[in-house]
Amino acid sequence: MDNQKDFSQIIQKIQELKSGKNPLDLSSKEDLAIGIMNLISIEEHVFFTYNKTGDKKYLDILNQTREARKNLLKEIVKDSQGEVWCISKHLLAASMRLMEVGTKKLSEGDKNKAQELFDKSYTFWNIFWGLNLGLINVKDIKNKDEDPQEAESVTLQTENKKEKKFNVFSKLGEMIQQVLDCCKE
Repeated sequence: MDNQKDFSQIIQKIQELKSGKNPLDLSSKEDLAIGIMNLISIEEHVFFTYNKTGDKKYLDILNQTREARKNLLKEIVKDSQGEVWCISKHLLAASMRLMEVGTKKLSEGDKNKAQELFDKSYTFWNIFWGLNLGLINVKDIKNKDEDPQEAESVTLQTENKKEKKFNVFSKLGEMIQQVLDCCKE
């Protein structure tokens, strides 16, 4: 992976989003993503309700909810190549579940655990947007088994030719936050 080139491309995409060259309305897309997260949760609850009650009407509700979720997800996930579609769905589901558990921990008074869960939830949210805005490519992220020293990190050369290493997910989160903030109405 040519990190300097990739980083420059990410910055260019952020600038395009800021300048309005990209017609993407991210504030609406964020709302849509939250709606999709809730549809995934409804699918889960209807599944468990069907299994607990045996009432087949819940299968119809599950199917209708799934179809609605699939159709709405198509509005955000444009690259369904390989596993991007399923990865996107599961990133939203994981983000939503971690957010919910974090909220429960917060209401129980366990602020440290809540913050940890919120951070993880937001990381998955950012990865979802990174994938679907074309800011990251799954193949560019090294697995810890492949290279434990380089996993989840990117090395860039600074202006004074020094190398700087950073965690790809924290940096991605900062960049996506810039994109999402600049596109709010």
